[in-house]
Amino acid sequence: MTPDRNTTLLTAALDAAARGWAVFPLRVDDKRPALHGEERCPRTGACFTAHQVPEQRATTDPARIRQAWAARPYNVAVATGPSGLLVVDLDMLKPADPKGTPDGATSFAALCERAGEPVPTTYRVRTASGGQHLYFTPPTGTRLPSSKGKLAQKIDTRAWGGYVVAPGSTVHGTTYQVLDPAPVAPLPAWLLHALTPAERPSQPVRLVVPKYGNRPADVALERETAAVAAAQEGGREAQLFKSARSMGRFVGWGDIPRHVVEQAFQSAGESAGLPAAQCRSTLRSALNWSIRNCRPRETA
Repeated sequence: MTPDRNTTLLTAALDAAARGWAVFPLRVDDKRPALHGEERCPRTGACFTAHQVPEQRATTDPARIRQAWAARPYNVAVATGPSGLLVVDLDMLKPADPKGTPDGATSFAALCERAGEPVPTTYRVRTASGGQHLYFTPPTGTRLPSSKGKLAQKIDTRAWGGYVVAPGSTVHGTTYQVLDPAPVAPLPAWLLHALTPAERPSQPVRLVVPKYGNRPADVALERETAAVAAAQEGGREAQLFKSARSMGRFVGWGDIPRHVVEQAFQSAGESAGLPAAQCRSTLRSALNWSIRNCRPRETA
Protein backbone atom coordinates (compact mmCIF):
# COMPACT_ATOMS: atom_id res chain seq x y z
CA MET A 1 0.00 0.00 0.00
CA THR A 2 1.24 3.50 -0.81
CA PRO A 3 1.27 6.44 1.63
CA ASP A 4 -1.57 7.96 -0.43
CA ARG A 5 -3.67 4.85 0.19
CA ASN A 6 -2.88 5.04 3.89
CA THR A 7 -4.09 8.63 3.98
CA THR A 8 -7.26 7.79 2.04
CA LEU A 9 -8.29 5.12 4.53
CA LEU A 10 -7.47 7.24 7.57
CA THR A 11 -9.54 10.05 6.05
CA ALA A 12 -12.41 7.62 5.43
CA ALA A 13 -12.33 6.54 9.08
CA LEU A 14 -12.21 10.14 10.34
CA ASP A 15 -15.01 11.20 7.98
CA ALA A 16 -17.24 8.41 9.28
CA ALA A 17 -16.45 9.31 12.88
CA ALA A 18 -17.25 12.97 12.16
CA ARG A 19 -20.76 11.81 11.21
CA GLY A 20 -21.05 10.15 14.60
CA TRP A 21 -20.43 6.67 13.22
CA ALA A 22 -18.29 4.40 15.40
CA VAL A 23 -15.54 2.67 13.42
CA PHE A 24 -12.99 -0.11 13.84
CA PRO A 25 -10.26 -1.48 11.55
CA LEU A 26 -10.69 -4.33 9.09
CA ARG A 27 -7.89 -6.34 7.57
CA VAL A 28 -6.13 -4.82 4.58
CA ASP A 29 -8.17 -5.35 1.39
CA ASP A 30 -10.59 -7.55 3.35
CA LYS A 31 -13.94 -7.44 5.18
CA ARG A 32 -12.81 -9.29 8.31
CA PRO A 33 -12.00 -7.43 11.55
CA ALA A 34 -8.35 -6.67 12.21
CA LEU A 35 -8.91 -6.68 15.99
CA HIS A 36 -7.95 -9.69 18.07
CA GLY A 37 -10.50 -12.47 18.40
CA GLU A 38 -11.74 -14.17 21.51
CA GLU A 39 -9.21 -17.01 21.44
CA ARG A 40 -6.29 -14.54 21.47
CA CYS A 41 -7.86 -12.00 23.82
CA PRO A 42 -5.20 -10.72 26.28
CA ARG A 43 -7.87 -9.82 28.90
CA THR A 44 -6.30 -6.39 29.34
CA GLY A 45 -7.46 -2.85 28.64
CA ALA A 46 -11.02 -2.76 27.30
CA CYS A 47 -11.16 -6.57 27.55
CA PHE A 48 -10.08 -6.78 31.21
CA THR A 49 -13.51 -7.84 32.50
CA ALA A 50 -14.63 -9.79 29.44
CA HIS A 51 -13.67 -10.10 25.79
CA GLN A 52 -15.01 -7.14 23.84
CA VAL A 53 -16.25 -7.81 20.33
CA PRO A 54 -15.42 -5.26 17.59
CA GLU A 55 -18.85 -3.59 17.94
CA GLN A 56 -18.02 -2.82 21.58
CA ARG A 57 -14.56 -1.49 20.75
CA ALA A 58 -15.63 0.74 17.86
CA THR A 59 -14.92 4.44 18.40
CA THR A 60 -15.50 7.97 17.14
CA ASP A 61 -12.41 9.29 18.96
CA PRO A 62 -10.09 10.88 16.34
CA ALA A 63 -7.01 10.23 18.49
CA ARG A 64 -7.73 6.51 18.76
CA ILE A 65 -8.52 6.35 15.06
CA ARG A 66 -5.27 8.07 14.10
CA GLN A 67 -3.33 5.70 16.35
CA ALA A 68 -4.97 2.61 14.86
CA TRP A 69 -4.64 3.63 11.22
CA ALA A 70 -1.04 4.74 11.72
CA ALA A 71 -0.10 1.06 12.06
CA ARG A 72 -1.37 -0.16 8.68
CA PRO A 73 -3.72 0.91 5.87
CA TYR A 74 -6.69 -0.91 7.38
CA ASN A 75 -10.08 -0.98 5.74
CA VAL A 76 -12.80 0.80 7.70
CA ALA A 77 -15.83 -0.81 9.35
CA VAL A 78 -18.83 1.13 10.64
CA ALA A 79 -20.42 -0.55 13.67
CA THR A 80 -24.05 0.05 12.72
CA GLY A 81 -25.77 -0.42 16.09
CA PRO A 82 -23.62 1.97 18.14
CA SER A 83 -23.71 4.43 15.22
CA GLY A 84 -27.51 4.67 15.30
CA LEU A 85 -27.76 3.13 11.84
CA LEU A 86 -29.60 0.37 10.08
CA VAL A 87 -28.10 -0.48 6.69
CA VAL A 88 -30.05 -2.46 4.09
CA ASP A 89 -27.60 -4.65 2.19
CA LEU A 90 -28.77 -5.45 -1.36
CA ASP A 91 -26.70 -8.34 -2.67
CA MET A 92 -25.88 -9.31 -6.23
CA LEU A 93 -26.57 -12.78 -7.59
CA LYS A 94 -23.93 -15.47 -7.41
CA PRO A 95 -23.21 -18.06 -10.12
CA ALA A 96 -24.73 -20.82 -7.96
CA ASP A 97 -28.06 -19.02 -7.49
CA PRO A 98 -31.03 -20.63 -9.26
CA LYS A 99 -31.97 -19.11 -12.60
CA GLY A 100 -34.64 -16.45 -12.22
CA THR A 101 -33.68 -15.46 -8.68
CA PRO A 102 -34.05 -11.66 -8.32
CA ASP A 103 -31.12 -9.72 -6.98
CA GLY A 104 -31.38 -7.63 -3.82
CA ALA A 105 -32.15 -4.34 -5.57
CA THR A 106 -34.97 -5.90 -7.59
CA SER A 107 -36.50 -7.52 -4.51
CA PHE A 108 -36.23 -4.29 -2.51
CA ALA A 109 -37.94 -2.29 -5.26
CA ALA A 110 -40.77 -4.87 -5.23
CA LEU A 111 -41.10 -4.57 -1.44
CA CYS A 112 -41.31 -0.77 -1.70
CA GLU A 113 -43.98 -1.06 -4.40
CA ARG A 114 -45.96 -3.50 -2.25
CA ALA A 115 -45.77 -1.03 0.65
CA GLY A 116 -47.02 1.77 -1.62
CA GLU A 117 -43.78 3.71 -1.16
CA PRO A 118 -41.04 4.80 -3.57
CA VAL A 119 -37.54 3.44 -3.16
CA PRO A 120 -36.15 5.79 -0.47
CA THR A 121 -33.62 8.47 -1.28
CA THR A 122 -30.85 8.11 1.26
CA TYR A 123 -27.09 7.76 1.65
CA ARG A 124 -26.17 4.90 -0.67
CA VAL A 125 -22.90 3.02 -1.20
CA ARG A 126 -21.83 0.65 -3.96
CA THR A 127 -20.13 -2.44 -2.54
CA ALA A 128 -17.12 -4.23 -3.96
CA SER A 129 -19.34 -6.97 -5.41
CA GLY A 130 -21.62 -4.47 -7.15
CA GLY A 131 -24.37 -4.56 -4.53
CA GLN A 132 -25.64 -1.57 -2.58
CA HIS A 133 -25.82 -0.39 1.02
CA LEU A 134 -28.76 1.89 1.90
CA TYR A 135 -28.24 3.76 5.17
CA PHE A 136 -31.16 4.60 7.51
CA THR A 137 -31.63 5.90 11.04
CA PRO A 138 -34.11 3.90 13.16
CA PRO A 139 -36.32 5.77 15.64
CA THR A 140 -34.60 6.79 18.87
CA GLY A 141 -34.85 4.08 21.49
CA THR A 142 -35.29 1.16 19.08
CA ARG A 143 -32.71 -1.63 19.09
CA LEU A 144 -33.14 -3.66 15.94
CA PRO A 145 -30.94 -6.74 15.44
CA SER A 146 -29.13 -7.47 12.21
CA SER A 147 -30.95 -9.88 9.92
CA LYS A 148 -30.21 -12.22 7.03
CA GLY A 149 -32.87 -12.81 4.39
CA LYS A 150 -35.69 -11.69 6.66
CA LEU A 151 -37.06 -9.18 4.14
CA ALA A 152 -36.32 -11.27 1.04
CA GLN A 153 -33.61 -13.31 -0.61
CA LYS A 154 -30.47 -11.30 -1.26
CA ILE A 155 -31.48 -8.64 1.30
CA ASP A 156 -29.72 -8.51 4.66
CA THR A 157 -29.73 -5.74 7.24
CA ARG A 158 -26.94 -4.56 9.49
CA ALA A 159 -27.89 -2.97 12.81
CA TRP A 160 -27.01 -4.18 16.33
CA GLY A 161 -24.60 -7.07 16.16
CA GLY A 162 -23.35 -6.12 12.70
CA TYR A 163 -21.19 -3.76 10.69
CA VAL A 164 -20.66 -2.55 7.13
CA VAL A 165 -17.55 -1.76 5.17
CA ALA A 166 -17.25 2.02 4.84
CA PRO A 167 -16.78 3.80 1.50
CA GLY A 168 -13.13 4.32 0.64
CA SER A 169 -12.26 0.77 1.68
CA THR A 170 -11.10 -1.71 -0.93
CA VAL A 171 -11.89 -5.44 -1.04
CA HIS A 172 -10.17 -7.66 -3.60
CA GLY A 173 -9.01 -4.55 -5.42
CA THR A 174 -12.46 -2.95 -5.76
CA THR A 175 -13.38 0.16 -3.79
CA TYR A 176 -16.62 0.82 -1.93
CA GLN A 177 -17.96 4.05 -3.46
CA VAL A 178 -20.67 6.53 -2.48
CA LEU A 179 -23.42 6.40 -5.10
CA ASP A 180 -25.68 8.98 -3.46
CA PRO A 181 -24.34 11.39 -0.80
CA ALA A 182 -27.89 12.32 0.29
CA PRO A 183 -28.53 12.69 4.03
CA VAL A 184 -29.25 9.44 5.85
CA ALA A 185 -33.05 9.05 5.79
CA PRO A 186 -35.23 7.93 8.70
CA LEU A 187 -36.12 4.25 8.50
CA PRO A 188 -39.48 3.98 6.72
CA ALA A 189 -42.33 2.84 8.97
CA TRP A 190 -43.04 -0.22 6.85
CA LEU A 191 -39.43 -1.33 7.13
CA LEU A 192 -39.42 -0.74 10.87
CA HIS A 193 -42.54 -2.89 11.20
CA ALA A 194 -41.08 -5.66 9.04
CA LEU A 195 -37.81 -5.76 10.99
CA THR A 196 -39.14 -5.43 14.55
CA PRO A 197 -38.90 -8.82 16.29
CA ALA A 198 -42.17 -10.23 17.59
CA GLU A 199 -42.55 -9.83 21.32
CA ARG A 200 -42.32 -13.00 23.34
CA PRO A 201 -44.88 -13.58 26.06
CA SER A 202 -43.28 -12.95 29.42
CA GLN A 203 -42.73 -16.12 31.41
CA PRO A 204 -41.10 -16.60 34.76
CA VAL A 205 -37.54 -17.87 34.46
CA ARG A 206 -37.25 -21.42 35.71
CA LEU A 207 -33.68 -22.56 35.97
CA VAL A 208 -33.00 -26.15 36.93
CA VAL A 209 -29.41 -26.38 38.14
CA PRO A 210 -28.17 -29.98 38.12
CA LYS A 211 -26.67 -31.46 41.28
CA TYR A 212 -23.52 -33.46 40.73
CA GLY A 213 -22.88 -34.64 44.29
CA ASN A 214 -19.99 -32.36 45.24
CA ARG A 215 -21.61 -29.91 47.66
CA PRO A 216 -19.16 -26.97 47.31
CA ALA A 217 -19.32 -27.19 43.50
CA ASP A 218 -23.11 -27.62 43.49
CA VAL A 219 -23.62 -24.63 45.81
CA ALA A 220 -21.24 -22.47 43.77
CA LEU A 221 -22.94 -23.38 40.50
CA GLU A 222 -26.40 -22.59 41.90
CA ARG A 223 -25.18 -19.24 43.24
CA GLU A 224 -23.36 -18.20 40.07
CA THR A 225 -26.11 -19.22 37.64
CA ALA A 226 -28.62 -17.24 39.71
CA ALA A 227 -26.35 -14.19 39.45
CA VAL A 228 -26.17 -14.57 35.67
CA ALA A 229 -29.93 -15.00 35.30
CA ALA A 230 -30.55 -11.85 37.37
CA ALA A 231 -27.98 -9.68 35.55
CA GLN A 232 -29.30 -6.51 33.93
CA GLU A 233 -28.70 -5.27 30.39
CA GLY A 234 -25.23 -3.82 30.03
CA GLY A 235 -23.70 -6.17 32.59
CA ARG A 236 -24.93 -9.57 31.43
CA GLU A 237 -21.90 -10.74 29.50
CA ALA A 238 -19.51 -9.44 32.16
CA GLN A 239 -21.42 -11.35 34.85
CA LEU A 240 -21.45 -14.52 32.75
CA PHE A 241 -17.70 -14.25 32.22
CA LYS A 242 -17.03 -13.58 35.92
CA SER A 243 -19.28 -16.43 37.10
CA ALA A 244 -17.91 -18.92 34.58
CA ARG A 245 -14.37 -18.02 35.62
CA SER A 246 -15.36 -18.67 39.22
CA MET A 247 -16.64 -22.15 38.35
CA GLY A 248 -13.66 -23.09 36.19
CA ARG A 249 -11.57 -24.13 39.18
CA PHE A 250 -14.13 -26.77 40.17
CA VAL A 251 -13.98 -28.16 36.64
CA GLY A 252 -10.19 -28.10 36.74
CA TRP A 253 -10.19 -29.97 40.07
CA GLY A 254 -12.52 -32.64 38.71
CA ASP A 255 -15.35 -31.74 41.11
CA ILE A 256 -17.91 -31.23 38.35
CA PRO A 257 -17.94 -31.99 34.59
CA ARG A 258 -17.45 -29.13 32.21
CA HIS A 259 -20.58 -29.94 30.20
CA VAL A 260 -22.73 -29.66 33.35
CA VAL A 261 -21.37 -26.18 34.01
CA GLU A 262 -21.75 -25.13 30.38
CA GLN A 263 -25.37 -26.30 30.16
CA ALA A 264 -26.34 -24.51 33.38
CA PHE A 265 -24.70 -21.22 32.38
CA GLN A 266 -26.04 -21.44 28.82
CA SER A 267 -29.60 -21.61 30.18
CA ALA A 268 -28.95 -18.80 32.65
CA GLY A 269 -27.34 -16.54 30.04
CA GLU A 270 -30.11 -17.02 27.49
CA SER A 271 -32.79 -16.45 30.14
CA ALA A 272 -31.09 -13.14 30.96
CA GLY A 273 -31.38 -12.10 27.31
CA LEU A 274 -27.95 -12.93 25.88
CA PRO A 275 -27.84 -14.47 22.39
CA ALA A 276 -27.06 -18.19 22.42
CA ALA A 277 -23.90 -17.79 20.33
CA GLN A 278 -22.59 -15.05 22.61
CA CYS A 279 -23.19 -17.26 25.65
CA ARG A 280 -21.27 -20.15 24.10
CA SER A 281 -18.39 -17.90 23.08
CA THR A 282 -18.06 -16.22 26.46
CA LEU A 283 -18.37 -19.52 28.34
CA ARG A 284 -15.71 -21.19 26.23
CA SER A 285 -13.29 -18.33 26.74
CA ALA A 286 -13.89 -17.96 30.49
CA LEU A 287 -13.72 -21.67 31.28
CA ASN A 288 -10.63 -22.22 29.12
CA TRP A 289 -8.83 -19.42 30.95
CA SER A 290 -9.92 -20.52 34.42
CA ILE A 291 -9.12 -24.20 33.92
CA ARG A 292 -5.73 -23.31 32.46
CA ASN A 293 -4.84 -20.95 35.31
CA CYS A 294 -6.51 -22.47 38.38
CA ARG A 295 -4.21 -23.12 41.31
CA PRO A 296 -3.95 -26.59 42.90
CA ARG A 297 -6.72 -27.21 45.42
CA GLU A 298 -4.34 -27.21 48.41
CA THR A 299 -3.12 -23.68 47.63
CA ALA A 300 -6.49 -22.18 46.66
